[in-house]
Amino acid sequence: MVSGLWGYKMIKSAMILAAGLGLRMRPLTNYLPKPLISVAGKSMLERAFNHLKSIGVSKIVVNTHHLAPLVEQKVKELDSTILISHEEILLETGGGIKKALPWLGNEAFFILNGDNVWSHPESLTHMEKVWDEAKMDALLLLIPHEKAHGYEGKGDFLMSKEGRLSRLNQTSLIPFVYIGVQLASPRLFQHAPEGPFSLNLLWDRAIQDGRLFGYIHQGECFHISTPADLQKYEPIVANLER
Repeated sequence: MVSGLWGYKMIKSAMILAAGLGLRMRPLTNYLPKPLISVAGKSMLERAFNHLKSIGVSKIVVNTHHLAPLVEQKVKELDSTILISHEEILLETGGGIKKALPWLGNEAFFILNGDNVWSHPESLTHMEKVWDEAKMDALLLLIPHEKAHGYEGKGDFLMSKEGRLSRLNQTSLIPFVYIGVQLASPRLFQHAPEGPFSLNLLWDRAIQDGRLFGYIHQGECFHISTPADLQKYEPIVANLER
């Protein structure tokens, strides 16, 4: 990695996850991949791409599966140097990243969901600054449960004062929600299984080793999972960006 002007490590590689089926967004995703759905004038994929370019990421990999030719066409329009990792069989979050590791290099890289809408890309720079290769396998971008617009779950993680993450198996609300952005070391994928698997498997291993950390996002985040969510939150996103 290249040292930044302020002494931290600048991350140069990233992967955008764009292979999912987007089932809850039907019927829109019957003919358009969810990452290509426009929110306030920009597709979700373009938003993820712009966040990465704003901090100087130079190598980006995008995985494809559902309606792959449409994603590939959009990727070429955004940047002809973006690499495509096509999945004939959907490999889920973990398997898709493992397949693309040869392109991502031997150092830490960003992973962004290609179907999330969030503001304040400065959080990526802050994550670079707090990244510690010696003690972290992954650093997840989190938002307080009450600020996760459109999120209907019970939450994802607890976080200690030092930033270490843990899970809580109970029915009450959990304080922090993962917003689909992380910084990960290739070490996270050591001994990962073959074929499809969820990143949750690797996160749980990292929790056991005390190597899964979180950073609290200072901007907004919108979980746009259904056509109704799109109708509700698109005007809000547009207003924020004026």
